[in-house]
Amino acid sequence: MSRSARLLDLIQLLRTYRRPVSGSTLAQRMGISIRTLYRDIATLQAQGADIEGAPGFGYVLKPGFLMPPMMLSEEEIEALVLGARWVAARTDDELKDAARNALAKIAAVLPADMRHELETNSLLVYNTRELPLDTTDFPAIREAIRQGMKLDIDYADVNGQPTTRRIWPFALAYFEETRVVAAWCELRNDFRHFRTDRFTTMTVTGIRIPRRRDRLLAEWRHAHNVTQDM
Repeated sequence: MSRSARLLDLIQLLRTYRRPVSGSTLAQRMGISIRTLYRDIATLQAQGADIEGAPGFGYVLKPGFLMPPMMLSEEEIEALVLGARWVAARTDDELKDAARNALAKIAAVLPADMRHELETNSLLVYNTRELPLDTTDFPAIREAIRQGMKLDIDYADVNGQPTTRRIWPFALAYFEETRVVAAWCELRNDFRHFRTDRFTTMTVTGIRIPRRRDRLLAEWRHAHNVTQDM
């Protein structure tokens, strides 16, 4: 186990205690010597972790500490790289650039051993199928979702019939072969799903949605039995 991964595990272990825990207990659970534990505690404190205590008195991690990007496990780095590579391969130009920039920022603050893992990661993403032609303005959809704005769309339904809708978008789902906006439809007075490749026109209205996005999302998940991972 790399030292970076061990420091991460120590932070996670400290989070499980609400009261001070002895150094010997921490060292035993970590499988390290008490001297190594003291060095690791000092390193975390130097990096900004609000760990109170001292040898003989025990240690406690105060609430509110956010781990810096360098505190990532090897598996977490692999997950980030794989996800970023999928985004770079399967989304619009704005998100592709954002994924590459995010990886560059993470690499800049990782310690040398973990940065090497990121730069030489062997998890790859290949495009095996071409997406249908879709000229939808995805950045505009994402911005409308973030700002809570209604959309007006001209849309071809499953039978190819044209329809005009005013919708309250709250989620954009990226499937392997298509993209789908989850929204409240004013015409149907219910939740509906709209494939973006069937949009013929789309306008961001500038009209605010009268309900919070998180509430719409929660109600949609409940109505459709959708798990939190989706």
